[in-house]
Amino acid sequence: MTETITLVPGAVPLAHWRAIYRGAPAVLDPSCAPAVAESAAAVARILARGEPVYGINTGFGKLASVRIDAADLATLQRNIVLSHAAGVGEPSPVPVVRLMLALKLASLAQGASGVQPATLDLLSAMLARDVIPVVPCQGSVGASGDLAPLAHMAAVMIGVGEATTPEGRMPAAEALASVGLSPAALGPKEGLALLNGTQFSTANALAGLFEAEGLMQAALVVGALATDAARGSDAPFDPRIHALRRHRGQIETASALRALMAGSAIRASHLVGDERVQDPYCLRCQPQVMGACLDLLRQAAETLATEANGVSDNPLIFPESDEALSGGNFHAEPVAFAADTIAMALCEIGSLSERRIAMLVDPALSGLPAFLTPKPGLNSGFMIPQVTAAALVSENKQRAMPASVDSIPTSANQEDHVSMAAHGARRLLPMAENAAAVVAIEALAAAQGCDFHAPLTSSPALEAVRARLRSDVPHLDDDRHFHPDIAAALALVRDGSLVAAADGVSLPVLG
Repeated sequence: MTETITLVPGAVPLAHWRAIYRGAPAVLDPSCAPAVAESAAAVARILARGEPVYGINTGFGKLASVRIDAADLATLQRNIVLSHAAGVGEPSPVPVVRLMLALKLASLAQGASGVQPATLDLLSAMLARDVIPVVPCQGSVGASGDLAPLAHMAAVMIGVGEATTPEGRMPAAEALASVGLSPAALGPKEGLALLNGTQFSTANALAGLFEAEGLMQAALVVGALATDAARGSDAPFDPRIHALRRHRGQIETASALRALMAGSAIRASHLVGDERVQDPYCLRCQPQVMGACLDLLRQAAETLATEANGVSDNPLIFPESDEALSGGNFHAEPVAFAADTIAMALCEIGSLSERRIAMLVDPALSGLPAFLTPKPGLNSGFMIPQVTAAALVSENKQRAMPASVDSIPTSANQEDHVSMAAHGARRLLPMAENAAAVVAIEALAAAQGCDFHAPLTSSPALEAVRARLRSDVPHLDDDRHFHPDIAAALALVRDGSLVAAADGVSLPVLG
């Protein structure tokens, strides 16, 4: 049974966000209740003074100078949800939206947003009972918060829009009723508090980060197998080389590659008398490239862990002084930068993997039969899988252009610089899927290459990986329908089976 995650606002470790993304249930630490109640009370006290306060008794964005009558404050908060629920595109993946709900819950629970305890209870109950809003994936520029996506989340809370439930997709009011919940009646500040924030961008970036972590590990395992298939050297993984350069990621990836290849009879067979002096970069420079990717991913992980535990609402409520301070915590520039670095790492993981595939299918480089088939000419073997890998890598290169360097003014130039974090983060899951397919093709090619070295075997760890792959995909003798083989290998990359098969080898993690 999956362990329930307790969200301690402001102190949720990365591992807990990862578990929630993977489907773990989450509940809010009840110790946050007094701070939430006091924040809501502070809003009431601020309103009682009769002063204009942005988003509480004024319009929004360029309309901030418009004063709203006390009788219309509830309508103001409902209107902001309805008017801002203007997203387009396909629904966001359910695991991403679940994570977004958890992030919003942890943010609001820090007592700086002025929401009522009942509103927080509803959001918590939706998460616990798996009422997940249908959130169109496009429409946020990553500043003034992820307004459109979060508005679709908030709309479900007031009974508007659609949600998925354990019984399927249905209208919001019906979805709430199906699990015994009622729509919220939003009070002053609450609509704005639900909409303002970076939780959509952050959820997508975290999802990309978690997929990149598993992919990085799989690429190390498969890269080691490809090294043996090409009868490559493990000398470039010698710890003395990497200690001199000092990069942590490089040192750790070299250590993992050494451990993966330890005890390989294939490697032992060409330790002496090998006329080749140096391997191609795709083999020799794995620690340098993969280590740099690991370091980038760790930097992104640190940024996103900080963002996930922060408050990105505006204005922020400070009950100790009964102040509502307008600022810019909704600006998602840190998330945009993190997403851009994850995109670069994903691009390079796939790029290096594709180069190893190209090397393995080329007899001039690998010494293996052309296109890894015993009867080249009659059979095409791995010719077109390498072309597929090249196409995927090229697509990822195009997607890896930084999103954070772009900006476009919104709200009649009131919001004149934005981060573009949302689509910068949203591209990461498709990029990870592309790179995973490349690594899956490499796994097939590497296993096929090692088959030609029989009766010599690879290391115990890599033979276990090869056996796991071969349990689903047999050796390729003559050409057959290739797509099912790639799909089977991709499933093993996606679900971590190839990495798990290398039991006993410590692989780098993000934290």
